[in-house]
Amino acid sequence: MLLYVHIPFCKRKCRYCSFVSYEKSESQAERYIENVLKEAKNRKNEFIEPIDTLFIGGGTPSLLSPGLLLYFTDSLFRILEADKPTEFSIESNPGTVTEEWMSAAVKAGMNRLSLGMQALQPKLLNTLGRIHTFADVKTAIRTARRYGVSNINIDLIFGIPGQTHDQWTETLEASLSLHPEHISAYGLIPEEGTPLYEDLQSGTLILPDPDLERKMYDSALSILRMHGYSQYEISNFAVDGKECRHNIGYWKQVPYVGLGVAAASMTIIQQGDHGMICRRKKNPDQLREYEEMVFGQRDPAEDLVVNPAETRFETMMLGLRMNEGVDEELFRKMHGITIENVYGKKLHRLEMQGLLTHSGHYWKLTRRGFDIQNSILVELMDD
Repeated sequence: MLLYVHIPFCKRKCRYCSFVSYEKSESQAERYIENVLKEAKNRKNEFIEPIDTLFIGGGTPSLLSPGLLLYFTDSLFRILEADKPTEFSIESNPGTVTEEWMSAAVKAGMNRLSLGMQALQPKLLNTLGRIHTFADVKTAIRTARRYGVSNINIDLIFGIPGQTHDQWTETLEASLSLHPEHISAYGLIPEEGTPLYEDLQSGTLILPDPDLERKMYDSALSILRMHGYSQYEISNFAVDGKECRHNIGYWKQVPYVGLGVAAASMTIIQQGDHGMICRRKKNPDQLREYEEMVFGQRDPAEDLVVNPAETRFETMMLGLRMNEGVDEELFRKMHGITIENVYGKKLHRLEMQGLLTHSGHYWKLTRRGFDIQNSILVELMDD
């Protein structure tokens, strides 16, 4: 199973970010960590399988002091009576990584570091509201390597207001010069309620033309392929063997527990001949309400049962994100029905249109299909 822990503290919230985060004080962080450990104790019975991956995200987990990070991870593994997982990732902002923090993170068991580089150019970083520079990224990676971290991801964003194609390729080349094992390249999605969204609405900022954004994505595909990175999901590229196990688990509907404010969880109630039924929970978005939930004074913000039809569609939606596609044999084992019986006519029609391919026992999106994935999913939704 998968474990996610949300650390919702930042030095300053990025202008494009819609994730739940707050400016941090040390006393607030200590209280929050105690609440997460209390939640772990409350939910220990949900950990019925070994923890394969742990992902500590945020927010900015690298803002936790070295001592607090070690206290948290040691206490968490003790509470859950768990060994350190196969893959243990921590997100970090390059502008907050210190020698002491890296030492503590590696001692805690971190073996995969995820750095939010986003862009090379200071002007674009300023548009995004980032607090770091490219020099900070280089320093963070050098520090991680000194402490033996052999699996590093770099997050990049394209489609930033004012970004040119040349700037994007320069960003790609700069990230490649650091030799990370994994690169995530995301198209910017302006989220309502963020400062960047408001600037776009007012005309202060303007997004690149959709054709330019598509060209940026195509450049990422070709440049990363030339440098030995294989695309295994729409936005994710890795050298052989360094694909993110945690995210693949999400896309393959592996059960997961999320601890902390706004964290989501999924357990499987049943699967097989009678269909797949899941239970999804989501913690409250506010710190006070989260604390009340932990101490039994409030229910989760969401707690719902997902029926077989919805879980079948989720299998298609998540599986088609990945380059390997949807496995017909696994679909049958999970849902107790063949993919042909549920989606056959639509899949074959999409195949005739050049949007899907059927190879062996996998259904996959074509390159053209990736471009209009949302439209394909809308067509599959009504089964």
